[in-house]
Amino acid sequence: MNLNKIYLGNCLDVLKSFDEKVFDIGITSPPYNKLQAGGGKGSLFGPIIYDSFNDTLPEDEYQSLQIEVLNELYRTIKPGGSFFYNHKVRHSKNSIIHPIEWLIKTDWSIKQEIVWDRMTAINMRGFHFWQNDERIYWLYKPKEDKTSDEMKSKHAKLLSIWRFLPDRYNNHPAPYPLVLPIRIIKSLYDSFPKMKGETGLIIDPYMGSGTTAVAAKLLGCDYVGIDVSEKYIKDAQDRIDKFETERDILDEENKLHAITGKTYIERMRAKQIKENNFWDVK
Repeated sequence: MNLNKIYLGNCLDVLKSFDEKVFDIGITSPPYNKLQAGGGKGSLFGPIIYDSFNDTLPEDEYQSLQIEVLNELYRTIKPGGSFFYNHKVRHSKNSIIHPIEWLIKTDWSIKQEIVWDRMTAINMRGFHFWQNDERIYWLYKPKEDKTSDEMKSKHAKLLSIWRFLPDRYNNHPAPYPLVLPIRIIKSLYDSFPKMKGETGLIIDPYMGSGTTAVAAKLLGCDYVGIDVSEKYIKDAQDRIDKFETERDILDEENKLHAITGKTYIERMRAKQIKENNFWDVK
């Protein structure tokens, strides 16, 4: 396996060619199976049409494929590693299709559900309240001793609802914004002892416009990507080659991870001193 490369091909086939336990973190957003033929009804932007993929699988086939892909990712990610899976609750015939339906059938432990408030809605029809959210699932591969590392407070304080706009300046039909993978990689690599100080290896099996790779480069990590489209790979590589031009987004995100004033431990220590009238608290 070559580092800092986007592999051309079906993501499931390419993943099967990788060794087990090689990646530290994974981040992706797969096609949502929106059924292109009718996907534009009520939408501001029309149906999502990919360069080399028709997003119209039968739903049971789509979910089975996602389970297979996620289980291959589980195999290739190290124990103690994480995979962040961006998807959404879809509406179909007066019902919803929730990602949890297939996530609970994978090998992963579901550590957290994060809500991405996109701060804008795409579909403006009145069949339900306008949907402005997507989900990011933190999937975790337990270590042999079943323990779990803890994030630093300066990262965990960003809460479980993330508010930022989609990437409106990207030619890919369905990109997520650069701040999303930056927040994930920065928070985990700065917190977890085994990862801190290492280069780190990030996997994105649906690389698309290269957003995950740009985040990895900005944060000093290596990446491996997969995509089925030669065009998207070329466009992504051109973007990755100029990753420094997007450092301002990392600079803005860094401000949110800063600790201002006393930490939680310092505040609790001061409270204990005041309540118990002593000064030597370990």
